[in-house]
Amino acid sequence: MTPLAVAANENLAQISNYLIYSSMAVYTLAFLAHIAEWTFGSRSKVARTAAALTAPQPAGAPAVQVRGKGGTAVLDKPKVITRSATGSRDVPDGPGAAGGDQQGDLYGRVAVSLTALGFLIEAAGVVARALSVQRAPWGNMYEFSITFSTVAVGAYLVLLALKKNVRWLGLILVTTVLLDLGIAVKVLYTDSDQLVPALDSYWLWIHVSTAIFCGAVFYIGAAGAVLYLFRDSYESHLEAGRTPGRFRTSVMERLPSSASLDKFSYRINAAVFPLWTFTIVAGAIWAGDAWGRYWGWDPKEVWSFVTWVAYACYLHARATAGWKGRKAAYLALFAFACWIWNYYGVNILLSGKHSYAGV
Repeated sequence: MTPLAVAANENLAQISNYLIYSSMAVYTLAFLAHIAEWTFGSRSKVARTAAALTAPQPAGAPAVQVRGKGGTAVLDKPKVITRSATGSRDVPDGPGAAGGDQQGDLYGRVAVSLTALGFLIEAAGVVARALSVQRAPWGNMYEFSITFSTVAVGAYLVLLALKKNVRWLGLILVTTVLLDLGIAVKVLYTDSDQLVPALDSYWLWIHVSTAIFCGAVFYIGAAGAVLYLFRDSYESHLEAGRTPGRFRTSVMERLPSSASLDKFSYRINAAVFPLWTFTIVAGAIWAGDAWGRYWGWDPKEVWSFVTWVAYACYLHARATAGWKGRKAAYLALFAFACWIWNYYGVNILLSGKHSYAGV
C-alpha cells in the first residue's frame, strides 16, 4: 500500500471516529427529548382521559352510550380492550410516553427525529470505518459494537415506519445505545487494521452480519420482556386492590398492556430465531473452510449453541400451557443474557479460536 493510500485510510478512520462521537452527541439530545416527552406526559391526566373518550373503537366494540340524567346527557367512557391469551387480563393499552399531551407528543417527535439523525451519522461512521480498512467493519469488538447499535436503532426506526406502536421503546433504546457506544469508544476501541488470516473470507460478510442483526433484534425483544415484567407487576397490584406509588403509576399506565408487551416480545424473538439458526450453520461452514473442522467446541461455538438452545426452549415454552407470561419472559431474558455473555464474556475473558476482541 502506498504512503498516499495509508494517509487516506488514516483520514477515513479519523472521520469515522468523529462521526461516532457526533452520533453520541445527537443521541444525547434525543435522550433529553425523550425525558421531556415522559415528563410532560406525566402531567396530562386530563388529556389521557379525553383521549380515551375519543379513541377509535375496535371492531365489534359498543358505541359510546348516552344516558339521560335529568336534562343532562352523560357519556359512558368506552373501553379500549387489548385481547390477550385465555386466562390473562384484558386491559387497555396505555396512550404512550406523551400520555396524550400535545407538548409531550411534540418532544417525542423531536426525539424520534434526533434518533433518526443520530442513526444516519452513526451509519456513516460505520461506512467510513469500513472504507478505512477496506473490508467489512466487523473485525474486532469495537467495530462490532458500533455496528450493533446502528442496527438496533435502524430496526426501531423501521418498526416506527411500519406504524407499529413502539415509541415507548425510544428512551430505553437511546440510553442503552449511548452505553454501548461509550463502552466501545472508551474500552473496546481498536485502531484500524487488517484482518487476521482466519477472518479474511467472504463468510465474514455473511456470518458476522447476521450475528449482529440477530443480536440487535434480540435486544429489542429483551427490552419488551423487561417492560412486560414491570407492567405485569403493576397490573397485579391493581388487580389485588393495592395502590401503586404515584411515579410508578404515571409511568406504567402509559405503556402498552402486559398482554401487548408479551406478544410483542414473543413475535420479535420468534421472527429472528430462524436467522440465528442460520448464523450458527454459516459459522460452522466457515470454520470448516478456515480450520478444517465444522465444530470444535470452542467457547464461542459452545455459547452460541447455548444461546440457540435457550431461545429454542423459550419458543417451545410459549407453545406449552403454563409457560406464558412471566415464566416465558424470564426465559427470554436468560436467553438474551447468554447472547450478551457470548459477546462480552467469551470475547474478553475466555480464549479460543474466536479471540478477536482487539482489547
